Amino acid sequence: MSPRTVFGPYARLFAVPGSVAFSFAGWVARLPLPMLGLGAVLLVAGETGSYGLAGAVSGALALSSAIAGPQWARVMDRRGQGVVLQRLIAGYFAFGVAFVVAVTAGAPRWSWFVLAVLCGGTGANIGSLVRARWAEALADAERRQTAFALEAVVDEVVFVVGPPLVTLLATLIAPPVGFLTGIVLGSVGGLWLARQRATEPTVQPVDPSAPVRRWAALNATVLVIAAVYLAVGAVFGALDVVVVGFADEEGAPALAGVALAVYSAGSLIAGLVYGVVRLPGTLTTRFLVTAVGFGLAAQLLWGVGSLVVLVASGFVAGLAIAPVLVSGTSLVESRVPRSALTEALAWTTTGLTLGVTVGSALAGAAIDAWGAEEAFAVPALAAAMAAVVALLGAPLLRRHRDPVVVPVVGERVEPEAAG
Repeated sequence: MSPRTVFGPYARLFAVPGSVAFSFAGWVARLPLPMLGLGAVLLVAGETGSYGLAGAVSGALALSSAIAGPQWARVMDRRGQGVVLQRLIAGYFAFGVAFVVAVTAGAPRWSWFVLAVLCGGTGANIGSLVRARWAEALADAERRQTAFALEAVVDEVVFVVGPPLVTLLATLIAPPVGFLTGIVLGSVGGLWLARQRATEPTVQPVDPSAPVRRWAALNATVLVIAAVYLAVGAVFGALDVVVVGFADEEGAPALAGVALAVYSAGSLIAGLVYGVVRLPGTLTTRFLVTAVGFGLAAQLLWGVGSLVVLVASGFVAGLAIAPVLVSGTSLVESRVPRSALTEALAWTTTGLTLGVTVGSALAGAAIDAWGAEEAFAVPALAAAMAAVVALLGAPLLRRHRDPVVVPVVGERVEPEAAG
C-alpha cells in the first residue's frame, strides 16, 4: 500500500471547510487527557512524598471526569457545543489553578480532593465533540470511518506526547509546572474549539409533546461497546504500570518509554491503514472481529521475558488497538440519533477512562504480589475479557441491521435508539 493510497483519503478530509481548525483545536484540547492524572501524581508526591495519597487524588480527578463528561455532552447535544464549552473551560481553568495552589500552599488535604473533583468534573470530553463534528460534516459512512481513524491516531499521538512532556516539566522545572501546563493547553484548545460555531453539530429541537428521550447510555449498542472499552482501557492502564515496573526490574528504566512508544506506534500505523481500507462485512461484524483480534494479539504478553521480546510483542499487540476503537466508534455513530451522538461517544470514552483506572490499580497490586514479569497477566487477561464481552454482547449488537451508507439529511434513528 503506497503512501499516497494511505494518506490521500486523510488529505481529502481536510477539504471540508473548518475541519483543519476544529481537528487541530481538538488535538490541543486533548493533550491534558494523559497529562493531568500523571501531573497530579507528580505534584502531590513531590509535595508529600506519598505515592498512595498522590494516586488517590489522581484517581478522584479521573473518576469525576469520567462521570461528568457524558453529562456535559448530553447538555451540549441540547444546547450546542460552543455555549456550554466556554462556561466549562472557565471552571476547569479556575479549579485547576486552585488545586495547584492548595497543594503547594499546604491547604488541608480534604480540599485537594474537592478541587481535584471539581477540576475533573468541569472537563469536557473533547474527543466526542470532535467526532460529532466529523459526523455532522461527512455524509458518506466510509469517509466517517476515515475521520474516526484519524481521531484515533490523534488520541495515540496525545498519549505519546503527553506523559513525557508532563514528566519533563515536573522533574526539570518544578512539580506544579507539569499539571499547570496541561490545564493551560486544555483551556486554550477548548476555547479555540468553542469559538468555531460554524462546524458544531446542529442542535436538534426538542418536541415538547414527545416523550422524554432516554439517555443514550441506555442504548444497548452503547452499553456493549462501553463495556468492551472498559476492558480495553484496563489493558492500557495495566500495561503502562507493568512496563515501567518490568523495565526497572531489568535495570533499564529509561527503556520503559521506548517500549510504550513502540506500542502506541503500532496502533498509530494500524489506525492509519484501517481508516482507508474498505473491509467486507457489516459494522457489527467488523467490531466483533477487531475485538477478538485485540484479545488474541495481547496474549503475546504472556511470553515477555526480556525487553527485546517486550518491544516486539508490544508492537504487534499495538496493531490491534486502533481498529477496535475505530470500529466501535463507527458502530455507535450508526446506532444513535444525531441529537444524542456526543453523549453516546462520551460514554464510550468513559468506559476507557474507568478501565485505565482499574487496570492501573490491578497492575500495581499484581507487581507487588508477583513481580513485574508475572504481572503481564493483568493486561493479557483484560484483553481476553474485551473479546469475551464483545462476543457475549453480539446478540444485542445484531438485533439491528447495520446500514451500508447512513444519510445525513434528516434524523437517523434506529428502533433501538428512538426512545
